[in-house]
Amino acid sequence: MDKLIEAYALQNALQYNGKANLGAVIGKILALKPELKHDIKSVSNNISRIVQQINKLSVKEQEQEFEKLSNLIIEQVKIEKEALKPLPNPVVGAVVLRFAPSPSGALHIGHAFVLSLNYLYSKKYNGKLYLRIEDTNPENIYSVAYELIENDAKWLAQNNLTEVIIQSDRLGIYYDYVERMISSGKAYVCVCNLDQFRELINKKQACPCRNLQKQEHLSRWQNMFGKYKPGEAVVRIKTDLNDKNPAMRDWPAMRINDHVHPKAGTKNRVWPLMNFAVAIDDYELKVSHTIRGKDHIDNAKRQKHIFDFFQWPTTNNLYFGRINFEGLSLSASEIRLAIERGEYNGWEDIRLPFLPALRRRGYQPEAFHKYAVNIGLSQVDKTVSAEEFFKALNSFNREIIEEKANRYFFIEHPIEVKIIGASKQKVSLELHPNYPNRGNRIFETKDEFYLSKQDYDELKINNLYRLMDCLNFKKSKDVLEFDSKEYNHYKEHGEKIMHWLPKNEKLVNIEVLMPDGTEKKGLGETGLRKLKQGDIIQFERFGFVRLDQKSKNKIMFWYLHN
Repeated sequence: MDKLIEAYALQNALQYNGKANLGAVIGKILALKPELKHDIKSVSNNISRIVQQINKLSVKEQEQEFEKLSNLIIEQVKIEKEALKPLPNPVVGAVVLRFAPSPSGALHIGHAFVLSLNYLYSKKYNGKLYLRIEDTNPENIYSVAYELIENDAKWLAQNNLTEVIIQSDRLGIYYDYVERMISSGKAYVCVCNLDQFRELINKKQACPCRNLQKQEHLSRWQNMFGKYKPGEAVVRIKTDLNDKNPAMRDWPAMRINDHVHPKAGTKNRVWPLMNFAVAIDDYELKVSHTIRGKDHIDNAKRQKHIFDFFQWPTTNNLYFGRINFEGLSLSASEIRLAIERGEYNGWEDIRLPFLPALRRRGYQPEAFHKYAVNIGLSQVDKTVSAEEFFKALNSFNREIIEEKANRYFFIEHPIEVKIIGASKQKVSLELHPNYPNRGNRIFETKDEFYLSKQDYDELKINNLYRLMDCLNFKKSKDVLEFDSKEYNHYKEHGEKIMHWLPKNEKLVNIEVLMPDGTEKKGLGETGLRKLKQGDIIQFERFGFVRLDQKSKNKIMFWYLHN
C-alpha cells in the first residue's frame, strides 16, 4: 500500500511543479481503496508522511522514483477497467437495460449513479439502453423536466441512448393488455370502498367484485372512461389472496385521474399505475436486466404476476442499497418550490447537486461513471457525506481534465507593487507543464506587478520570496527589492512561490462564481481572451474553472474544484 501511495503522490507532484497535493492523493487512494475509510485517520497520517517525504525531493529525483513505481499505476488502471462486475446471464449484443425517472425535476447525483451503471453495462455488453420517462401520474409532473431529463441523460450516457420512451404516449398499449387480462379473468374492476377492501384483503378474503362475470368487468372497464369518478373504480390484478405479504394481494393496476396532464391534457382519464406500466414496457422493450434500488424488490414481485400470466421470460433484476447523501438536498419537489420562491437561479444554480448545475461547473460524464463503478452494485445501505462525495467525484474529474486544462494566472484582490531593481525581461511560461508543444504564455515585465492581497499581506521583512518562474525579491521595511540569488538557493530555503501579473493595460477583469454562490474577483492574464465558452482551465494555485460567459469588459468563470 505504501508503494501505491508513493506512486500516486509522485504522479501528482510531477503534475504540479514538484509539490504533491495531500488532499488530492488522499482522495485518489480512498477512491481506489474505499475499504480504508474505516481507518481514515491512520490512513491520512500515513499518506501525509509519504507526501512530505516526496515533496522534499527535487523534480529530477521525483522523476527517477516515479519511473520505478509507475507500473503500479498501470496495473491499477487495469483493475479499474475490470471493476464492473459481470451481469448474470448476459448475452453480448442482447443485453437491454432501462433508466426510468419520473419527470418531477432535473436529474441529481443519485440518478447519475443509477444511470451510469446502466450505461456502463450496456456499453460493456454492446447492448441497448432506453430512457423511459414514467409520467403516468398526472399530479406529479413538472413539464420542464422532460427536456431537462433527456438532455442530461444523453450527456451522461455520451449520446448512446437507444431511444427515449414517454409512458404517457403508450396508453393504448397498456389498455390493450389490461383488456386481455380482464377478458381472461386475471384482472377485475373493483368499485369497493377502499377501507372495506383493505379490511377484507387483510383477512385474506375476496371483495364482492372479485368473482363477478368477466362481461361485467369489461363493462365496468368501459365505464371507467366516462361514468365513474376518480376513486370509484380501479382495475386490480388477481393474485394469491393467501400471499403472506398483504401488499401482494390483488394489487391495483389502473385508476381514474382527471388531473390535467402536461402532455396529454384532459383527453385521458384512465392511467396505469407504475407496476403495470413497467411490466408491460419491460416486455415490449425486451429488457433483459434491471438495475434499481432494493426498495423495488416487492415491485418486481408484483410485476412478475404480469410476466407469469402472459408467460413471458422474466428479467434479471439487480438491486443496490440506499445511498443517503448526507448534507445534500436531493428532493426535486423541494428544490422546485425553492426555485419558484427565488431562492435559487433555476436548476443550473451552482449550489445545487443536480446535473444541470454540475455540468455547467465542468464535471465530466466519465467522473460520474468512475464514481458509480467505485460504489458498485451492493445491497448494503451507505451514508455518504457531501464532503466525501465531492472529494471522490473531484478526484475522478481531476484525472480526466488535468491533462486537457491549460494553466493561467488569476490574481484575486490585486495589489499593485513595485520591485526595486527588477529589470525588464520576457518571461515564458508553458500553457501546460506536461505538453510543451501546446505553446507558451509570454509576459513582458519590468518592475511593476500585481500580487494578490493575501500574498502581499503575508510578506515578512527580510524573507526571500519568488514570483513564479520570474524573479526573487525581499521585503525591506515597506519596500520590495529585487534579489539576485539563484532560484536553487530560494528553493532550498522553502520560501513561498507567488503567482503574479505584470502591470499593463491589457489584463482581463475576472469573476469566479464559487460553489457557495459567492464571487471572487480579480485580474487575469491577457491570453484568457482567446478562450471560448465552455473551456476548462486551471488557474495556478487556485483551482480548475470553466469559462461560463464572456463580455467586452470581463470574463465570468465557474469554479470546478482544486
